Amino acid sequence: IGEQVDFLRFLPAKTEQNRIRWWAALIAAGPGWIIIGAIKILAGSFLAILALKHGVTMPQAGDPTYMYVVAFGYLTQSPEASLALAGIFVILCQLKINVTNAYAGSIAWSNFFSRLTHSHPGRVVWLVFNVMIALLIMELGIYESLSKILGIYSNVAVAWVGAIVADLVVNKPLGLSPKHIEFKRAHLYDINPVGFGSMMIASTAGVLAYVGVFGALTQAIAPFISLSVAFLLVPVIALLTRGRYYLAREPHISEADAEQHQCIVCENEFEAQDMSHCPAYGGAICSLCCTLDARCHDQCKVGARFSDQIARFISFILPESVGQKLNRRWLQFFGFLLVIASIIAMLFWLVYLQIPQNADGQQLLVSGTLIQVYLLLMIIIGVLIWLFVLANESRELALEESQRQTVLLSQEIKAHEKTDQALQKAKEAAEAANQAKSRYLTGISHELRSPLNSVLGYAQLLEKDSVLTMGQKTKVGLIKRNGEHLSDLIEGLLDISRIEAGRLELQRDEVYLKSMLNDLVEMFQLQADAKGIQFNASIASSIPDCVYADEKQLRQILINLLSNAIKYTEQGSVRFTVSYRSQVAEFLIEDTGSGIALEDQDRIFRPFERIRKPGAPQVPGTGLGLTITKLLTEIMGGELQLKSELGVGSAFRLMLMLSKVYEPSIKPENEKRIISYFGPKQTVMVVDDDPNHRGLISEILSPLGFVVIEATDAENGLSMLKEVAVDLFLLDISMPGINGWELTQKLRAEGVSQPIMMVSADSTEQLNVAETSVSRSLHD
Repeated sequence: IGEQVDFLRFLPAKTEQNRIRWWAALIAAGPGWIIIGAIKILAGSFLAILALKHGVTMPQAGDPTYMYVVAFGYLTQSPEASLALAGIFVILCQLKINVTNAYAGSIAWSNFFSRLTHSHPGRVVWLVFNVMIALLIMELGIYESLSKILGIYSNVAVAWVGAIVADLVVNKPLGLSPKHIEFKRAHLYDINPVGFGSMMIASTAGVLAYVGVFGALTQAIAPFISLSVAFLLVPVIALLTRGRYYLAREPHISEADAEQHQCIVCENEFEAQDMSHCPAYGGAICSLCCTLDARCHDQCKVGARFSDQIARFISFILPESVGQKLNRRWLQFFGFLLVIASIIAMLFWLVYLQIPQNADGQQLLVSGTLIQVYLLLMIIIGVLIWLFVLANESRELALEESQRQTVLLSQEIKAHEKTDQALQKAKEAAEAANQAKSRYLTGISHELRSPLNSVLGYAQLLEKDSVLTMGQKTKVGLIKRNGEHLSDLIEGLLDISRIEAGRLELQRDEVYLKSMLNDLVEMFQLQADAKGIQFNASIASSIPDCVYADEKQLRQILINLLSNAIKYTEQGSVRFTVSYRSQVAEFLIEDTGSGIALEDQDRIFRPFERIRKPGAPQVPGTGLGLTITKLLTEIMGGELQLKSELGVGSAFRLMLMLSKVYEPSIKPENEKRIISYFGPKQTVMVVDDDPNHRGLISEILSPLGFVVIEATDAENGLSMLKEVAVDLFLLDISMPGINGWELTQKLRAEGVSQPIMMVSADSTEQLNVAETSVSRSLHD
């Protein structure tokens, strides 16, 4: 109401009509009900006077039934009809009054007990509870006793109203209480001495005056005494406490914010006025969930709980030595015992008031019996309360331990999060380093391959040259073998880099397995014969002709395993066994070499790890073959097993899923040696900035009958097109100025439709990336 009044005060003058509407709504919503109540009182008084004029006695004139019978007598001449109408009207009014009061009482009961017990069974439960109490009181017939209790309660109600009014009209204008009215329990002390203390003192004074302790005059004005004492004590207590017990903490969520907030517990959305910040759950919580939650022990307002306030009050009024001995357990016990003892004493007093006043002996007998029963009940109730206090203390200890473990778990989770963040940073750094390594390997591979391609190319040409002597061919062969070794090293590094970076793509090709295995057997049969060892191959007849696999990777795996077996076998034999069953191919490579010790069997699959024994011959190799083999096997979903015994030999068992192709779409062709071509001479343009590469390609193609034109760069090649017709373009990718892909786009843009081939030492990754970037603009 105060906020509405402040709002009305600052309304612009042009909204005077709105100001009147606001005042009308304000009065109708609050004090305006007094007008309606006054009209009802006047109407009831009129009916009572009307009944008295019709000869109704004074006691009966206050009964609604007699008043309604007289009133309905003016509507009908039939006494029976007027009586029936009066009965129906009384029944309807009583139902309306009882249900309304029961529902209003259910709201009070549910609000009170939900805050006290942190449980909300629903207002229907409390509605039924109030109706049962009303029926019980009607059956017991204790209205006269209740009238005395209601007279006492009226003093309490007046003291409560006086405390509220004094806080609104005195404390707030004087700044003794916060400007706004706070209703959320998450921000309030359980007990505010200003309101509760003044109400209790004023209620006590009013009740004592009501029962006649201070004389007949004060008994007549007992409600006014309650109202006055409460009104005076509210600012006094506020001054003494300096208003510190109004708010336990400041709100974290602005009430001026109309934005909807989601409750972290029930996940429903509410306005800011219904929300509080909960440190236990770490988010916004609605008023109902905050009220019902009993596990947090009000972590949001430390020292503001009722038990904490009582403990501070006792330590304030009692000596320190006594206050230390009164622990929380005893305070709970005596507090519960006092409340329950007072309630039972009130009930017994109601029973005592039902005894007729003239039966002195009967009153004495019943009072003695009630006292004895009361004392016996107190003993039983005391034991039950003590058990309840102990059980509640055990529950709180268990809850505190659970919360402590929760805190520790939260701290551990936070520590894991920090560790995870550190690991993530380390992973990102490792990935960055790995990418840098891949970029370095890609760049250095191009620089190594450029001269290496020339070395290998010319070595191959020199081997076929009939002019060279055998000694010279032997030296050329040595150059070729070392160049191939260096090429294998580069390829191995790039393969490992691609596999570790996850950029290796498997192809699903139709592979003629038998043909490929026969080629491998012929190739390694020659190597074994040259070394003087036996090579035995056993390929099962169940091997299908064609299977689905990545031919390049499968061939590389088998070559690595077979070449290792022959390398490390000085005498004896190497056996290659292939079997096929249930779409699974099993390759077994056995040798009678030096074998591998048990402690070294894991090392051989690491990069650059080579087992060298004293006295054993040195075997050339990069130390990457088995590493690549194992990685490729795992990527293809296979399994590689090693069984080896030192001095006896080794056996590698490779198992791969190779699905059979029942209707191959590609037929195998026998490899033929090209010596020339039919038809008119074809002109080939080689565009490369490296003269060695251009010379090598020219040496290879010229003997076959091609006309080879060499261009040093893209600009040179474009200028030559004006003078000569080219049938095929061989382009390098990495060139200064315009690179190979850009040159391809320019050629296609100028209408050149002849085939273009890329001849480059760049790695596959760069080719794939570049090809993807220009694939939309190229037309084969």
